[in-house]
Amino acid sequence: MSDSPPLSVSPPAHVVLYQPEIPQNTGNIGRTCVAVGAKLWIVEPASFQFDEKRLRRAGLDYWQYLDWEPVPSWDALCEQLNPERFFFFSKFARRTVWDAEFALGDVLVFGRETSGLPASILKPNDPRSLRLPMREQVRSLNLSVTAGIALYEHQRQTIAS
Repeated sequence: MSDSPPLSVSPPAHVVLYQPEIPQNTGNIGRTCVAVGAKLWIVEPASFQFDEKRLRRAGLDYWQYLDWEPVPSWDALCEQLNPERFFFFSKFARRTVWDAEFALGDVLVFGRETSGLPASILKPNDPRSLRLPMREQVRSLNLSVTAGIALYEHQRQTIAS
């Protein structure tokens, strides 16, 4: 008998990685998605193959439990998910993750490790654009750390403990 909760039909959250570049980050984010029951979406092209050894190693033996789906483009993703529930993460956003009011089914969108989200997607003044607060001496946090913090804040607000 397993101590883990049953997999739900509707995930409590969706995590979108826009054209990810580092397989280890994607693997770590996938593992976190399994931990909270979130679905992972990969907007292609990714800079690596999905069967890459580093991706699987970072995801450990949890990858088999991950609900994930590659999509060929941003437009294809927007056809499948409700864009009104998208939250965009960027160090350039005006609001912090602590200002957000999350709900079940939200979509947390993260950009490429080296360049973030393109200007066609990210609008820093949009109230759905969020950042993690950090001191000015730090240029950025690792993508998997940022996604983990955001996912657990989403879970704190939406899932009764």
